[in-house]
Amino acid sequence: MQAVVKTPHIKINVQGDSIPTKLLFFLKEEYGNKVKFIEEESGRLVNAVNTQWYKDIKAATTPGDYLRIYRERNGLTQTKLGEMAGGVPRQHISNMENGRRAISLKAARTFAKIFDASIEIFLGRK
Repeated sequence: MQAVVKTPHIKINVQGDSIPTKLLFFLKEEYGNKVKFIEEESGRLVNAVNTQWYKDIKAATTPGDYLRIYRERNGLTQTKLGEMAGGVPRQHISNMENGRRAISLKAARTFAKIFDASIEIFLGRK
């Protein structure tokens, strides 16, 4: 598989049999529809959103996964995110990311505001 991103000032080309899922997901989150996949067999360009890989990853991504992705993408530690969220302990953030603690509606609203993201992803409503 090959992932390609082209913008006026950026060109990213990643090739390989097992491109890390986190990398592909990050590229899609960061560059949206500018990310294209090239199928190795046919060599044709396809939109990432239309690939089975994307659909499988999207279905398997939990609210905790989204929380971790957004936190890491913004360069925050669990402790710092907890502070920004009004004093949530680091262990609670860790438990939410690892699926051991549900993300409450109140916490989801807070995270959505912090990351300027949809509340739905932190509630598991994709």
